[in-house]
Amino acid sequence: MRLASRLAHVEESATLKVTRRAAELRAAGREILSFGAGEPDFDSPAVAVRAAQRALDDGFTRYTPASGIPELRRSLADRYAADHGAPWAAEQFLITVGGKAALFELAIALFEPGDEVIIPTPCWVSFPDQIRLAGAEPILVPTQAEGGFELKADPILEAISPRTRAILVNSPSNPTGGILPAAELEKLVRGAAAAGIYLISDETYEFFLYDDRSYASAAAWAKRFPETVVLVGSFSKTYAMTGWRVGYAAGPSEVIGGAARVQGHATSNPTSFAMVGALAALEGAAPQVAEMVGEFAARRDLLVAGLNELPGFRCDPPAGAFYTFPDISGLKSHGLESSLEVTEFFLEEASVAVVPGVAFGTDDHLRLSFACSRANIEQGLQAMRCALVRRIG
Repeated sequence: MRLASRLAHVEESATLKVTRRAAELRAAGREILSFGAGEPDFDSPAVAVRAAQRALDDGFTRYTPASGIPELRRSLADRYAADHGAPWAAEQFLITVGGKAALFELAIALFEPGDEVIIPTPCWVSFPDQIRLAGAEPILVPTQAEGGFELKADPILEAISPRTRAILVNSPSNPTGGILPAAELEKLVRGAAAAGIYLISDETYEFFLYDDRSYASAAAWAKRFPETVVLVGSFSKTYAMTGWRVGYAAGPSEVIGGAARVQGHATSNPTSFAMVGALAALEGAAPQVAEMVGEFAARRDLLVAGLNELPGFRCDPPAGAFYTFPDISGLKSHGLESSLEVTEFFLEEASVAVVPGVAFGTDDHLRLSFACSRANIEQGLQAMRCALVRRIG
C-alpha cells in the first residue's frame, strides 16, 4: 500500500509540529512556555459568543448555502466597499473553513501541473505545499532582512515567466511582519494585470500594524483591475476566533465560483452558528480589535528588547502581524548550526517552544509569536537566557 505521489514533497506544518512536540512534553509533566503557534490569547468577542449561543438556542444548526450565509457575505461586501471602494457584490465572497481553506480552494481551482506561482519568502509554511498539492510549482523570491523584509515589486515582477499563473503575497507577513507598501502594491497589481495573471493577497493580519503605519489593501485596486485582484481574509487572528474556523475569499466571479465548487465537494458550508458569531464580530467588535492591537504593540517591544539581549541574537521590530523573526546566525560559533538545532535546544533545555526559520525559507532565523501574555514573554526570555548561559558560559 502507498500514499499518493503528490504527498512526496509535502511536509507536516512546522508550527503544528512544534505545537505537537510541546504537547507531548506537557503530557510528560514538563511546563512549556510557547512562542509557537500564532494564536491570540484574548477571549473571542463577547458579541460573537452571544450571537453564536443565540443561534444554537434558535436551532440554527443545519446546513446553510455552501458558500456561506448571505448575511455574512453581504456584510463583508459592505465593509470592503466602505473601507476600500471595492466593487465586489455579496456573491463574490466565499465563506470558508478558515483562511487556510480559502487559500487551498483557490489553489485547487486555479493551478495545475505546469503552472508557476510566485511567492515572496520567507513565507507562511503552507503556501508552497498548497501550491504543490495543486500540481503547480512555487517560485520563491527572497525579501531582505536589512529592509525589515519589506515586500518589493520589482524582484517579484522580474520572476514572471510564460508559466506564471499568479503572484501570492501576504502583508503583513507571517513570519516576518514585513509589509507591502502602497506604492509597491500598486506596481504589483499593474504588473500582474499587464501579464494577465492573478494577484492573490492574503490579508489575514491587516489590522496588526504598529508605529502608526497605514494599511494598503489590494481591495482598493479591485475596481480598476477586477479580473486581477483576489483577496483572502480571516476572522481567526483579527477577532481571536481561531477555533471558530471562519475565513473568506473575494474576487472575480469566475474565480470565487470555481473555489466554491471545490468547497462544495470538500467541506460544504462552514459551521452555521460560527458564521453567525463571525457576523456579530465583524459588525460590533472593532473596539476589542483596537485594544488587542495596542497590547500586541507593547508585547512586541518587550520581546524585541529581550531577544536583542540574548547572545547570538539580532532582532528588528516587525512592522506588523504578531511575530518576531530574529537572526540567530551568531549562535553558529557556539555549535548551534541550524534553526532546527536551535529550536530543539530551546525546547529540550529551556522548555521554550519556538519555530525554526528553515520552515519559512531561511535557516538563519527563528519565529517567535508574541500573541501570548507579557508574563509568558518574560519567563520565556529568562529561560532562554539561562539555557544559553549554561551552554556558552
